[in-house]
Amino acid sequence: MTAMTHAPELFREAVAALRAVRARPEVTLEAVRPPQRLAPWSYALSCEVTGPADVLASGRLVLLHDPDGQDAWNGVLRMVTYVRAELDHELATDPFLPAVGWSWLTDALEVSGASYTSLGGTVTETSSARFGDIAGPARTDDLEVRASWTPVDGALGPHGEAFCQLMASVVGLPPVGVAVFGQRQGS
Repeated sequence: MTAMTHAPELFREAVAALRAVRARPEVTLEAVRPPQRLAPWSYALSCEVTGPADVLASGRLVLLHDPDGQDAWNGVLRMVTYVRAELDHELATDPFLPAVGWSWLTDALEVSGASYTSLGGTVTETSSARFGDIAGPARTDDLEVRASWTPVDGALGPHGEAFCQLMASVVGLPPVGVAVFGQRQGS
């Protein structure tokens, strides 16, 4: 990212809004080096979260800004997300998993109040089997959500909150303030 002092005002406001997002305790956000060739201005956050059944997920949220706009974006800002999570085999074989994975994103955007257009993406399930001397479990199943959308303005706080909610949903965290059945709070 080029020095923020020379960045367009809209981009500076958008980055400040993303930096102000306060994730729930289970979600770790960290600014990372953004992609350099997708737009004149970019900013990225990396995320890691572990769910109640030790489900691990990692993700990235990237803000792109092209003051001249890009036709495919339908605007001058673009949010891009990539999320990858480990799954248990039973969940990985659910035929509705891709639709559910997509709904985690769309529900998070709606609940957070993020205003956007031009949403598109993919949900991919992968299964891998290890053979020979490769360390690790014999089989792994993963879910990937890749999506992008165009914010209607630089108020990106709700977009950052939606990303955090997506990450929480992917690993099976309940909404904030709701305990998982069977968990007890100490007195």
